Amino acid sequence: MNNKLKKYKRGIITIEIQSHIPEKFINLLWRNGVQIKNIRKKSITNMSMDINLKDFQLIDDIAKKTKTKIKILNRRGTSFLFIKLRKRIALVFGFFLFFSLIYFLSTFIWKIDIQTENNLSPYEIRQKLISYGIYPGIRKDKIDVYNIQKKFINDSDNIMYFKARIEGSRLIVNAVEKTPPPNVILEEDPCDLVAKKDGEILWIYTTSGTSVVKSGDIVKAGQILVKGQQGREGNTYEVHAKGEVIARTFYEKSKEISMKGTKKEKTGKEINNLYIEFLGKKIYLKNTLNKFKTYDKIIENKGFIKKEIFYETNEVNFSLIPEEVIKSTADELYSQIIESLDKSIKVVSSETFKEQVGDNYKIRVLVVAEENIAYPQKLSNN
Repeated sequence: MNNKLKKYKRGIITIEIQSHIPEKFINLLWRNGVQIKNIRKKSITNMSMDINLKDFQLIDDIAKKTKTKIKILNRRGTSFLFIKLRKRIALVFGFFLFFSLIYFLSTFIWKIDIQTENNLSPYEIRQKLISYGIYPGIRKDKIDVYNIQKKFINDSDNIMYFKARIEGSRLIVNAVEKTPPPNVILEEDPCDLVAKKDGEILWIYTTSGTSVVKSGDIVKAGQILVKGQQGREGNTYEVHAKGEVIARTFYEKSKEISMKGTKKEKTGKEINNLYIEFLGKKIYLKNTLNKFKTYDKIIENKGFIKKEIFYETNEVNFSLIPEEVIKSTADELYSQIIESLDKSIKVVSSETFKEQVGDNYKIRVLVVAEENIAYPQKLSNN
């Protein structure tokens, strides 16, 4: 120990001395310039005190001359920390290597999330990114998101909006497809009024054009209701058809519900594993053995370090009351239909139908409404 302590200067040692004359030992320490703090007398022959690590060799020599026994009670200071780290050099190196690897891997993009709208294909965007040299595993400093955005807008005729941003180890891409402008029919353009959906005609009101349907007729979506023509046979002329065609329309939704069966329920027990992905392989930082017989698995991959969660589940039998289920399901379906309707549509009535199929019930809700189903369309040749 003495040879090791010579290498280090900083540190405090709390020692306990045992001597027939402890005062003589302390006086010799003072004469030799040894700093002593926190002297505590435990008995006539025992004392404890704090000394500097650099003076320990001198104290050891004085203890031998005065036949004093020394016992080290405590050590503190950077020197002792360094001694401990030297004994655990492999552990220190492992930590250093691990955090260096984490930092190195964090400088790469490991996943590309593509979010699109309408009919825009994420696959096409991914292929175009690859043609620009953007793919999982590329370094972040090689990606210029502003340049990518500019290229995409210039090279793609069907993209109206494109944005790329880097979040952690992910490149997130948002793209919106160009939508063609609506088919605007000017006031002076001749047009027909056609049905935008199926329905039963209730009444027709026109200010121009010639009606080709009457009250009580059943019409299909796209069928002409008011022709953009006026005048007598052999002397007709084209006009911009105007008016309203009120029809009885129908909306329905259905759902099948199991009255008996088994379902999974969480027991409250869970296992969490942590890992990173490198070159398509998982490197686990924490990997607990999953002993659950049945479980639900959820993966959280928002950050660089991904999380794998296993929830233990048990299968339990259930049996529902048909009347309650039918009512709650019918209310749910009715609400979904009403939320999807335009405010101009008048709801007249609703009806619920149920059909038992074994242990299941098929519930269907029909909503009857009244609305204007006419919309303008360029003149048809037929």
